[in-house]
Amino acid sequence: MAQQHTVNVIARIHSQFPTKFGIPRQSGLVEELEALVVFEPEYRSPDALRGLEGFSHIWLIWQFSQSAGRGWSPTVRPPRLGGNARMGVFATRSPFRPNPIGLSCVRLEGVERHPQYGTVLRVAGADLMDGTPIYDVKPYLPYADCRPEAVGGFASVPKGPSLQVDFPPKLLLQVPEELRAGLQGVLAQDPRPQYQHDPARVYGLEFGGLEVKFTVNGETLTVREVEEAKRTRPSGLTGDGTV
Repeated sequence: MAQQHTVNVIARIHSQFPTKFGIPRQSGLVEELEALVVFEPEYRSPDALRGLEGFSHIWLIWQFSQSAGRGWSPTVRPPRLGGNARMGVFATRSPFRPNPIGLSCVRLEGVERHPQYGTVLRVAGADLMDGTPIYDVKPYLPYADCRPEAVGGFASVPKGPSLQVDFPPKLLLQVPEELRAGLQGVLAQDPRPQYQHDPARVYGLEFGGLEVKFTVNGETLTVREVEEAKRTRPSGLTGDGTV
C-alpha cells in the first residue's frame, strides 16, 4: 500500500500566462519572460531567504495543478517526438505522473520587498502558468547541478526558436513595451500543438492581459490581431508585470 505524505504549498507563481497554451515547454527557453514568486502568508519571513540573493539561479519545485487528480499513465506521448511515439513516463517530464510534480531552473533577478506581499522573488525564464503552486525553492549549485558530460536521450538537442515572427508594427504598439520581447520569444517557440499544421487556422494566445491571434504558414508566424483578453489579467499582475 502506497504511503501518504503531506507537502505544503509555500508560494505561487505570478506570470503572464492565464492558461497552459503558449507556455514554453521547458524553463529557460525564453529568458525574457519575467514572473514573481509570491510566498504564502505563513512563509513570508525574510529570514527564510537570507543569502539567496547571492545565487544567480534557483530551482522551483511545483505542482502540475492542471493535471492533479487525473491519474497517471506508465507511457506518454512526448510532444518532442511529434506526439506519436510512446515513452515511459519516468523518461519524460510529462505532467501525468504518480505525483504531479514539476522542476524548473530559473534565473533569479532579485529578492525584493513588496508592500503587500512581503519579500518576493523576481525570476526569469519560468515555464509556469499563473497561480501555479510551488512546494519548494532551492539554490542552483553550478558545481553539483551542472553536468557537462550528461546525455539527454531523445531530448539531447535543445529545441530552439523554430519560427520567424512577423509582428506588424501597428499591432506591436498595442503590447506594453516591457512585454514585447517575452511575447515574441514565446511566439518564436511555436506554441501550436505539435500535430497541427493548418496554415488557415487562427490561434489565440492569452498573454499579460492580451489575446494575440496568429496564423502559421511554413516557418513564419504572422500576428493577425491583438486585443484585450476577455478574462481577467493574471492574478495579482498589472500590465507591466509587477504585482
